[in-house]
Amino acid sequence: MASASALAGDGAAAIAAGPSLGDAEFRFLREFVHRHCGIALSEQKRQLVQGRLQRRLRALGLKDYAAYCELLRNDPVGELGELASAISTNVTAFFREAHHYELIERELLPQWLAHKRRAEDRLRIWSAGCSTGEEPYALAMVLAEALAHTGSAVDAKILATDLSPQALSVAREGVYPLDRLGGVGEARRRRWFLRGEGEYEGYAQVHPRLRELVSVLPLNLLHEWPMQGPFDAIFCRNVVIYFDQPTKQRLFARYADLLSPGGYLFLGHSESMLGLSDAFELIGRTVYRKRA
Repeated sequence: MASASALAGDGAAAIAAGPSLGDAEFRFLREFVHRHCGIALSEQKRQLVQGRLQRRLRALGLKDYAAYCELLRNDPVGELGELASAISTNVTAFFREAHHYELIERELLPQWLAHKRRAEDRLRIWSAGCSTGEEPYALAMVLAEALAHTGSAVDAKILATDLSPQALSVAREGVYPLDRLGGVGEARRRRWFLRGEGEYEGYAQVHPRLRELVSVLPLNLLHEWPMQGPFDAIFCRNVVIYFDQPTKQRLFARYADLLSPGGYLFLGHSESMLGLSDAFELIGRTVYRKRA
């Protein structure tokens, strides 16, 4: 699902006049979303789902939810990203949960770069559930500054993945309203953003150097993963909060398989691995290290 995505609202928002979401259709959608996105939709989310999917019905020219369910049966892969975007809200920001970036900048990057000195050495970070790109680009700022400071020639890359087509489109463009840069200090704004002019007045685009470091790709965390790893760190923040326990256990086991020995997994502030995996040890606030 959309990384750093959370089901939005409490279902209290007003719903424009339109078709009703029947019991059979909601039951199908709950099962479909759970199977393909790992989200367990409660009955309390019914109104939210109805309101969000009304816009999707209009966009597709469908008369009711039965027709939409039939579309999902016939083309589950093609519509999955749009469905995930419709029922989720991407909550993200530059340098959100700043203590994670401080750990990367002050401790982990100096350690990694001290041991990765050759051009053929690889440094890999994965932003799993990158949403609209603020997280991987914030990581890229920290990484680019460390590489410039040390003069390291290491092969360093950040993989940014998400399920939402809309979020990925924003991440690829790397263009943000100026009021979205609140977490970025003034020095970094000057160094890593190009201010828009004309029709782009009020916007800024991330520096080409950051875009060189970040690869933005579509990926469903519940499906097969094409990458081999290993990764030095994985960020999966505010993604698994709505997954059920078995889905979390499987996901954490897969992350452990892709991390280097002693690699790091970063979760969101309201997430925990307690009782879900023996492969990691907690070393800080929602920071876990893979056991050797």
